[in-house]
Amino acid sequence: MTTLEQLTGAEEIEWDLSDLYASPDDPKLEAEIAGAEGAAAAFRERHHSAVAGLGASDLAAAIAEREEIESAVDRALTFAHLRFATNMADPTRGALVTKLTERAAAIETTLLFFTLELAAVEDGPAEALLADPALDHWRHWLTSLRKYRPHLLTEPEERVMTEKSVSGSSSWSRLYSELLSAMRATVDGEEIALETVMARLYSADSDTRRTTAEAVTEALGPGLRTRAFVFNTILQDKSIDDRLRGYSTWISSRNLANETTDEAVDALIEAVVSRYDVLRRYYRLKARLLGVDRIEFYDRFAPVSEGNEKTSWDEARELTVGAYTDFSPAVGEIIDGFFAKNWIDGPVRPDKSNGAFCATTIPGAHPYILMNYTGERRSVLTLAHELGHGLHGVLAQPLGLFNAACPITTSETASVFGEALTFKRQLSTVEDPRGRLDLLTGRLEDAFATTFRQISMNRFENLVHTERRGTGELAPERIGELWLESQDTLFGDSVGTDGYANWWSYIPHFMSTPGYVYAYTYGYLFALTVFRRYEQEGEALVEPYLELLRLGGSRSPVELAKIVGLDLTDPSIWSTGIDALADDVDEAERLAAEVGLGA
Repeated sequence: MTTLEQLTGAEEIEWDLSDLYASPDDPKLEAEIAGAEGAAAAFRERHHSAVAGLGASDLAAAIAEREEIESAVDRALTFAHLRFATNMADPTRGALVTKLTERAAAIETTLLFFTLELAAVEDGPAEALLADPALDHWRHWLTSLRKYRPHLLTEPEERVMTEKSVSGSSSWSRLYSELLSAMRATVDGEEIALETVMARLYSADSDTRRTTAEAVTEALGPGLRTRAFVFNTILQDKSIDDRLRGYSTWISSRNLANETTDEAVDALIEAVVSRYDVLRRYYRLKARLLGVDRIEFYDRFAPVSEGNEKTSWDEARELTVGAYTDFSPAVGEIIDGFFAKNWIDGPVRPDKSNGAFCATTIPGAHPYILMNYTGERRSVLTLAHELGHGLHGVLAQPLGLFNAACPITTSETASVFGEALTFKRQLSTVEDPRGRLDLLTGRLEDAFATTFRQISMNRFENLVHTERRGTGELAPERIGELWLESQDTLFGDSVGTDGYANWWSYIPHFMSTPGYVYAYTYGYLFALTVFRRYEQEGEALVEPYLELLRLGGSRSPVELAKIVGLDLTDPSIWSTGIDALADDVDEAERLAAEVGLGA
């Protein structure tokens, strides 16, 4: 613990992984993986080259058996990854991840034939089979699987692809994460974890923000060429994969996984880019609130009030549990369980994975949440966000591994909704206009980070994937130019970006999940629209919303939206969400005028 870090009470909040396995040496872990290997071999022996001839009942039983095999593998892998995330410098933890990943790939290779043979069934017989009530539980999973039919290779080719994936992009992504977790920035003569240093960008002191940004920029310099090489390798790996599978664009495979279309995603992107003016208008207001002509990129999260008090872990627990309880007492009880049962790893630690996440669908267990809790307002809302994921995982878990797992587009619904609930509770405690302005500006900045910023990062990805495929390996300087191009298009003249060129390189999503980021915007605007409906309808929407979560990924996003009365096929749904953000900017301008600021 350095002198730059302020105690929050999260320092000793550590998750308990014993609900998965007692330790890495737990005999149960090896027994379950070995059992999955034997079961996979027996499954292949019984069903290889015979899947097309299975009747509906036998097919349902076969799918259930395969899910059981994959569940054992997924549980063990999750345990390894969770241990690794809390200490990425421990070679024994990394070795366990590698060992289990290799064995999981071998099991997947053994089972590949099953989905390939299912996809190969002609449309007519497949439609007749899917209509059988015996397959009701698996219908959506099977339908989603068959959408990949045009992009699947032969079984020998798929086996090679699967086995090589262990030493391919996933390994490069892991290396990138390890490089980031080991990164330190020097502030006031001390070397500090990047996650802790970044929290200083929320300081009320302009010099602190500026020197923090300079320290981060300096920290991003060493190793930049290595990180750029990793990025280039992942870009090329994806290009090869897309070419072999016949995807028309760099993002088409991601869209298919998200159960949406290229056209629908293009409509979302167009809707957001066309309203960049909303974000620019806010940042011009913020410049006036801070008393400057123009804010710099490191000022975007600066508080507009004098104070910058931190929220303790206990206060964050009370706030988030209270917010979810206001919505539904039963939901509040689930949320409190994450704290009471040690399902959260809370503090910033050396070599811990950056950011935050929730591992939602762990067979036979419950979700786990990783935080790097620093006590800033945004850190509190990040906690509320991850708890939303956790709630989704708890409610959908009875569906089993295949049906509980959601595409990214709908997996963000519960998290964003939870943030909105928490912010509403925060706002209800403040009556004076200045205090409400402080909260509203913070909320807007989070909203913009999840909507406009994510689309600008999607535009950056589009630039780098397209240019990498057209011209070859990109120099670090060129990647920085493309990053600034996408960011300057977003900000216009409302934000200065000098010194920002290399900040793309601390964002791991570009490596681990290419094309991922737009789903935040998709999920946020959808969830915002659901939340506005909740504010209008109150209790009447609680049960439909919870039913949406209970259905997990067993329905398409369009079908899930209908449960809460929304139509995702209507592009105007995105405009509705953006209009809500524009209304909030109007309110911020009104409050600023009321308290005599921002003139």
